[in-house]
Amino acid sequence: MSVFTTVTAEQLQRWLQNYTVGELIDLQGISAGIENTNYFVTTSSGSYVLTLFEKLTRQELPFYLNLMAHLAERGVPSAHPVASRDGSYLGMLNGKPAALVARLEGRDVTAPSGAQCAAVGATLARLHLAGQSYPATMANPRGSAWWKTVQPEILPFIPAAEAELLDAEIRFQDANRPADLPRGAIHADLFRDNVLLAGDRVAGVIDFYFACTDALLYDVAIAVNDWCVGEEGALDVARTRAFIDAYASVRPYTHAEHKAWPVMLRAGALRFWVSRLYDFHLPRAGELTHSKDPGHFRRILELRISHQQLLPGLTS
Repeated sequence: MSVFTTVTAEQLQRWLQNYTVGELIDLQGISAGIENTNYFVTTSSGSYVLTLFEKLTRQELPFYLNLMAHLAERGVPSAHPVASRDGSYLGMLNGKPAALVARLEGRDVTAPSGAQCAAVGATLARLHLAGQSYPATMANPRGSAWWKTVQPEILPFIPAAEAELLDAEIRFQDANRPADLPRGAIHADLFRDNVLLAGDRVAGVIDFYFACTDALLYDVAIAVNDWCVGEEGALDVARTRAFIDAYASVRPYTHAEHKAWPVMLRAGALRFWVSRLYDFHLPRAGELTHSKDPGHFRRILELRISHQQLLPGLTS
């Protein structure tokens, strides 16, 4: 279980006195995730998710929590943070910043259909449009500057061929990533386990703690690289088309985005290859951590390099 900070029922019951959510009924650790400690919390007034933040600071967290509230209040199915009695979304529990958010219905899927990919694509576009009015900004915490910072730490653990691929792709992104793409608040981690579905309907978008201000198309590429791939990492044509067409029906792509699509697919693959290499080889101490296979995104990156993909509809 990915629990770095243990919380007992007695500790949580005392903490919940800061909220108007009733009496604690049940507390269960959540196994998913590698960045934070998460628990399912049931009280006499409803169901919630408790998150204790292991890396993010009290100064950084308002960006994420206020974004979640901003989106939820504009019809995006985002988990709304619960305000404490003093009106704050953020508290301290066992020495860690902590937040309580409403638990959403639905469940994540491992083998999405084309209809489900379309629903997620349309939801992501609505998220991007709603995010345009969000006033706060946050530089991408795992953007190109971070890739370069951790690259020397990763190199001793990987074979020479992978080290060459990593260096070459970081250089490629520096030279080719366009600066004229539409930007705004993005989720930046919209994988299958961060979307809750009720049939073909998106019931919830969760885990906004990599959200930042960046190119909207980068967010689309990150999602497509997870939602629309087969086991070996190749893009499934039907699911990819369903996702990106549904997105475009809500927010049409610009011509610059059409041109940038192959670069963005590679950027999305690189970001998660680097993250998984770092988490796998340089793990943080925890009770039981859950590091994911870095090789999956290395293969995706290699495929995106060897098979250039265009957005459907590009005519010039």
